[in-house]
Amino acid sequence: MKLKRIYEEVIKKGKEADPRGKKEIENLLREKAKFYEKLEAKEKKYFDKELLNNPYTDTRILWGDPEAEMKSIIVGIDVGGEELLLVDRLREKGTDIDLVISHHPQGFAYATFYEVMDLQVDVLKNIGVNVSFAEKLLEERKKQVERRVHPVNFYRAIDFARWLKINFMCMHTPCDNLAYQFMDNLIKRKKPKVLKDILDILLEIPEYQEATKRGNPPKIFLGSKNSRVSKVLVEFTGGTEGSQEIYERLSSSGIDTIVSMHQSEEHLKKCQEAKINVVIASHIASDSLGVNLMLDYLEGKAKFKIYEFSGFKRFSHK
Repeated sequence: MKLKRIYEEVIKKGKEADPRGKKEIENLLREKAKFYEKLEAKEKKYFDKELLNNPYTDTRILWGDPEAEMKSIIVGIDVGGEELLLVDRLREKGTDIDLVISHHPQGFAYATFYEVMDLQVDVLKNIGVNVSFAEKLLEERKKQVERRVHPVNFYRAIDFARWLKINFMCMHTPCDNLAYQFMDNLIKRKKPKVLKDILDILLEIPEYQEATKRGNPPKIFLGSKNSRVSKVLVEFTGGTEGSQEIYERLSSSGIDTIVSMHQSEEHLKKCQEAKINVVIASHIASDSLGVNLMLDYLEGKAKFKIYEFSGFKRFSHK
């Protein structure tokens, strides 16, 4: 499969699992096209045309030949210069590696990843939060994240790939969408009654079993094993953590438990104040779940040799 096709299939699958739904995604892309057409020529020069087909700024071909055939792929959660040097060394020693895939974004995809946070509004809307309230909170949170990432040297890893001539891409929110869909459906189907039930559900999944063996198991951060569960919010997609100020409103909407990949101390404190239980599923395991689901999909389209590194462990969910 060509690199361009892999990228297109990742976007396609991400859209299918997007909590906003197909109709909303199509509307979003139409609005982007209208916005682009109204730009002056000098503004169009800097417009990211990928946004006309891809709603995920954190998913991109970072360097390489889009028309090149990819038969062997090495996949990691975080891929920077050191990982790319390792790939170069492996190739020198005879390992065929056509493509490096990072889950977390690099380069342009990292510089603009906060744009995918808009997705969180629909996640909140789906569990009963007022849309305008969610939008206003998220607007300020996006600005915070933008300010945080703005000074970063985004292109260090891209320059490694360029000099070493390594095809390099990242796939972030599309994979997180798959993990969100998987976990949300699973919890709704299993109907946990207490927090211990959620831990048991997570430990049925190979990624979380592996994380536990590695010393990073799912944990209850707020609540106890016998704390009752009624309405659960899965926080697995949308770029990064949303606003800290949302938790009181979530509690008012009936949410008593959050299952998240990770939470900052500030977010955790707000959950505590709102009397919301928090289960942290394990960040890298949750990322790996989404990546594995995406690889399952891609391997249904073509045969690949898959190598693992940088915290990623391959498990099939077919």
